[in-house]
Amino acid sequence: MTHETRLNDILHQRIARQGRITFAEFMTACLYEPGLGYYTSPGRKVGAEGDFYTSISVHAAFGRVIAREIAQMWHCMALSGPFTLVECGAGNGRLACDIMDYLAERESSLHGSLRLVLVEKEPSLESAQREMLAAHAERVTWLSPDEFASGRFSFNGCLYSNELIDALPVHRVMMTASGLQEIYVTSKDGELCEEYGPLSTPAISDYLARISIELHPGQQAEINLAAPAWLAAASQALQKGFILTIDYGFPAAELFASHRTRGTLLCYHRHQTEENPYIRLGRQDITTHVDFTTLMKCGENLGLQTEWFGEQYRFLLSTGIVEEIEAIERSDASDEHKLKLRLALKKLIMPEGGMGDTFRMLIQSKGVKSARLLCQRRIGG
Repeated sequence: MTHETRLNDILHQRIARQGRITFAEFMTACLYEPGLGYYTSPGRKVGAEGDFYTSISVHAAFGRVIAREIAQMWHCMALSGPFTLVECGAGNGRLACDIMDYLAERESSLHGSLRLVLVEKEPSLESAQREMLAAHAERVTWLSPDEFASGRFSFNGCLYSNELIDALPVHRVMMTASGLQEIYVTSKDGELCEEYGPLSTPAISDYLARISIELHPGQQAEINLAAPAWLAAASQALQKGFILTIDYGFPAAELFASHRTRGTLLCYHRHQTEENPYIRLGRQDITTHVDFTTLMKCGENLGLQTEWFGEQYRFLLSTGIVEEIEAIERSDASDEHKLKLRLALKKLIMPEGGMGDTFRMLIQSKGVKSARLLCQRRIGG
């Protein structure tokens, strides 16, 4: 029996036992069911052999530029004790490795007092991360998401995530003639299908009220209740420092605009997009765009200050991507290799339709009086 068939059977049995389930419960199973979910089963997810690319797939310069900003955070904080880096959802550890390599090379004082904590849901990834981070092994420890959110873990430093929030389970809703309805997943004639019903929790309507959004008749949308919960856990753990969130998404007014009649839900399989989440169970990624307005508003309620929010290309240009490109140009690499790298890096900073403006970056702080971040500089200034 394949993983897909087993997961399909589990979902049908679950529905038969308890009745219809929310889309958030369905998405949780598809992505995180132990041993069967997309992120909790073996297999390469990212890069040419996987299902999608991320910014870290393009070139190490992405991580090196983030490391520049992390070093600036450290200088701003003037800590007397250790500086802790926390990455939630580290994948194979490539981004953490690029950051640590840069800090070891260019910021030895920071690297000397640094510890890296990887918060990882999938235990099988730890071996890949250990191999990737072998040069920094004495500085790396691991936490499960439950341990991270338990309240027993605290740190001073920077927590960062890259394409984490977009993969958190979402509720799906639709505005109907009788008001806002939730989209549930049920079973009929052996097939998974959808049906409408009353909201499963008042937190959904509270979410929309908080960002002053009213959907139009016939409009579908995704409500990510897991994102504020995750941010609350992150804020609780952070005593002093920064939270850096990298993901694709929009402010709420743009995300829930009337022209997005079907929301932003998409699936990815072998670099192809798919709108049907009820096929390839556990074998395709399911994502939605991030509501950055909610992250900022919830952050303010948690005592976090928004230091910077904007497109990835603006962040990269302000924090040193040009210097990284110039270093490549000065290297001994062949002209052909340099051209290939230039084209690759162009993907990161293309402001029209590329990763440069598809991805946004949000930096929030806690207990830092004067941030003075690199990204706050004017481009070219």
